[in-house]
Amino acid sequence: MRQVIADDIDVLIQILPPRIQQKLAEQGDITSLLEVVLDLGRPPEARYPQREVILDAADVDSQEIDYVISRIGSFGDDNRAGMERTLHRISAIRNRKGRIVGLTCRVGRAVFGTIKIIEDLVQSGRSILLLGRPGVGKTTMLREIARVLSDDIRKRVIIVDTSNEIAGDGDIPHPAIGRCRRMQVAHPNEQHAVMIEAVENHMPQCIVIDEIGTELEALAARTIAERGVQLVGTAHGNTLENLMMNPTLADLIGGIQSVTLGDEEARRRGTQKSILERKSPPTFEIVVEIQDWYKVAIHADVGEAVDAALRGQPTPTELRWRDETTGEIKVEKIEPEAMPGAVPSRQGVTHMGVNIHPTRQVAPPKAPGKTSPRVFLFGVNKGRLEQVAEETGHTLNIVDNLESAELFVTSKNYYRRKPPMVQDAEFMKKPIYVLKASTPHQMKQFIRTLFPVDGQAQVELIDESEYVPDRPERPAKGVRRALPQDEGFANAMEEAQEAVTQVKSGGRESVELSPQGAYVRRLQHIMAEKNHLGSQSRGHDPERRVRIYRG
Repeated sequence: MRQVIADDIDVLIQILPPRIQQKLAEQGDITSLLEVVLDLGRPPEARYPQREVILDAADVDSQEIDYVISRIGSFGDDNRAGMERTLHRISAIRNRKGRIVGLTCRVGRAVFGTIKIIEDLVQSGRSILLLGRPGVGKTTMLREIARVLSDDIRKRVIIVDTSNEIAGDGDIPHPAIGRCRRMQVAHPNEQHAVMIEAVENHMPQCIVIDEIGTELEALAARTIAERGVQLVGTAHGNTLENLMMNPTLADLIGGIQSVTLGDEEARRRGTQKSILERKSPPTFEIVVEIQDWYKVAIHADVGEAVDAALRGQPTPTELRWRDETTGEIKVEKIEPEAMPGAVPSRQGVTHMGVNIHPTRQVAPPKAPGKTSPRVFLFGVNKGRLEQVAEETGHTLNIVDNLESAELFVTSKNYYRRKPPMVQDAEFMKKPIYVLKASTPHQMKQFIRTLFPVDGQAQVELIDESEYVPDRPERPAKGVRRALPQDEGFANAMEEAQEAVTQVKSGGRESVELSPQGAYVRRLQHIMAEKNHLGSQSRGHDPERRVRIYRG
């Protein structure tokens, strides 16, 4: 990829005071100069891409500032001036009385061939927005896009040039813009009006705008796009996320509004009732984040990227850069980072601490006093649960987004009815905790499940009232009934879980468990039933045991 650079840098150097010209010549690296800064009472400074150089120890005086001002054009309302038939820009800093006390003399360059990295996007006819930090080359790329659209693609292109930075100062535009026509803006606050005038009076196929920065300009850009005119522009901000958080410019990417959902829709989506959504189609269909002179990140579908970001699911970004050795364009898809704390999961349902579908190992509960895994509540009173957690000295991490949750907690009634939210949780393979009822007692048991005391098994929290038969069998002589707080009880339930896993995975047709008392056998039968497996008790006490098999 061949690039040609035209900068007329000698013209800019000639307007500087003689001593500064001499010091710049001594630097020997004029071709990479970005700007020269002259501040009253301070040493003159030259800025390069990777360094800043003090040109002379002597301070700049008012005569030297006047020397530069007398050799350039007049300053506009935006305190910018230019030099006729060049792309250089001189910006002024004034004191409270309006006197100029500082100058930034920036080198303007036309770099032919710089848009090869996004040429396919330019030829697509879609509107493109360029973002990037100051000095990274936004205006340079914008100027080259305008030239390619007019000269190579033969479109009718109009440049709305507020500061004469795209096409240079004076009435005759710089050759770097090719066949483009240029409309100058008398005052910066009139840019939006000139944008509309360009469409209404001159029938362009494409409009090029630099530095969209106000709500009126964003609205004018939307009006132009709705008339079918291709837009190419730049805006303040480094990334797409910057625009989303900027209420003034968010309309460029579709705008963001707060929407209140109905109860059922909020449950189905797994969100709060008040959510953020994109308001309308984006004005610019493509966003190009310029990261460096030869490196860009591309959002090829802005609407999709904004929607995904609002849902907490960023889309992949296409990264392109030019190989400095071969000149070839390299392309790479950058996958977004996973949600914080997200872990690969497989479906599991936990009922009051017993893993009924033991196909996923839940992350170990955190120690008391620390926050819990991310919990999503459905059909469970959030305020009451938080109060119970606080009374027990723990903190719950309750989230409003099902997709980011690590645990799904609901009540027995909701789980049995299988509403869409429960189905979504199962489809997303979230581990599910089912409370028998939304009572403080059940909630305490759930809290203790998440934060077990050292040495206690998590399954000790089973509510006996749900599983014990109406007339429990009396243990046979010589058989001690295992209770939930016993280590033997935990081992028995763990053995049953392992047996269910083996049978469901097809590893074994049936598994016979160790002898247990009636109460534990009852729980083991329930576990098999929940997993759609058959089970039966065999033998006589004290050797009576449960056999789990494919039903």
